[in-house]
Amino acid sequence: MRIWVARCLAALAALSVPVMSHAADKQVITVGVLKVERETPLPISRLDLPPADLGFQGARLATEENLTTGRFTGQDYQLEEATAPPDESMAALDALIENGARLIVTLAQAEDLVALSQHVAGRDVLLFNAQAEDDALRTETCLANVLHIAPSRAQKADGLAQFLAFKKWREVFLISGSHPQDELWAEALRRSSKKFGLKIVEERVYEDTGGARRSDTGHVQVQKQMPIFTQRAPDHDVLVAADEADVFAAYLPYHTTDPRPVAGSAGLRPIGWHPANEAWGATQFQRRFEKLAQRRVRSLDYQVWLAARAVGEAATRVKSSEPQAIKDYILGPDFELGVFKGTKVTFRPWNQQLRQPVLLANDRMIVSVSPQTGFLHRVSLLDTLGFDEPESTCAFHK
Repeated sequence: MRIWVARCLAALAALSVPVMSHAADKQVITVGVLKVERETPLPISRLDLPPADLGFQGARLATEENLTTGRFTGQDYQLEEATAPPDESMAALDALIENGARLIVTLAQAEDLVALSQHVAGRDVLLFNAQAEDDALRTETCLANVLHIAPSRAQKADGLAQFLAFKKWREVFLISGSHPQDELWAEALRRSSKKFGLKIVEERVYEDTGGARRSDTGHVQVQKQMPIFTQRAPDHDVLVAADEADVFAAYLPYHTTDPRPVAGSAGLRPIGWHPANEAWGATQFQRRFEKLAQRRVRSLDYQVWLAARAVGEAATRVKSSEPQAIKDYILGPDFELGVFKGTKVTFRPWNQQLRQPVLLANDRMIVSVSPQTGFLHRVSLLDTLGFDEPESTCAFHK
């Protein structure tokens, strides 16, 4: 197990406070970040290799920003970081709690998140899910001590489907991968297609047969394979790929038999954040992150930043570091947070999911942002994305 502890400028912040006479006068809010590290295949492109500090830099930036506010509110923010494999993650979580972190952001897959939640059940600890997108966590496996920051697959699929409906690209050719997470993504896309009046004209499964993902002859083989794999498809407006395992989707643009746009896991992608976003004050956020991390922000960095900033906003308002007080305020009617995506965001009390816009982007720029014009909701336009209250069986909020 590897554990790193960061005290994020606490001493420097204390020196710059003009009024406080004693450090003991300050209220300390400690946020933990726990990454449960599993082995995953290398991405197809070396441009997508994850940095070692992925996610953690988002927490570090948020801590700096929280400290800025804390100078005026008499609050001190500290950050504890830990990385562990699944079989050591419980011990890592306990170590964070022993170091004072009872508000903990998790970078973990769904099964690991459930185990962590169960491990601290009954304790005064609140977890923030920054990674797992599984819809079941928002509809069936409802964890009372977890707030969901990461957009769900349903939110992302609805964001994409709204755009396709807006463009009147209603006939969809769906290709999914053969891994379990690919099928979960494909199911979300099927649901969204039905919800917004799209028609899936055909589905095909691309079987992962193994072999080298990044070989010298890879592009040659794909250039021959993809036209054959996609030929004789019914007439369609757009090809949508469900490839969370990152096996084939990146090869689809420019290699399909029919000249059609590609969306989903390649081409036009629904995502939580994009380093090209410059609107709504995002440029300043991007520059602050790049100065701190010496790299561009990624979605996981942004989602961890969101979680830590939500803690800071709530702690400022309720003047408390207690997890239950933080949770009650975040899920209440007065919480809102600016997130550089065109509107302030809030939480859904029925499944503890953060409402947020979905960016639709290619490799270099933002193409659109959902919810799209014309899709209405009686409570919030953001509730047109993902599972609405009648669709969730979660009951812990009652």
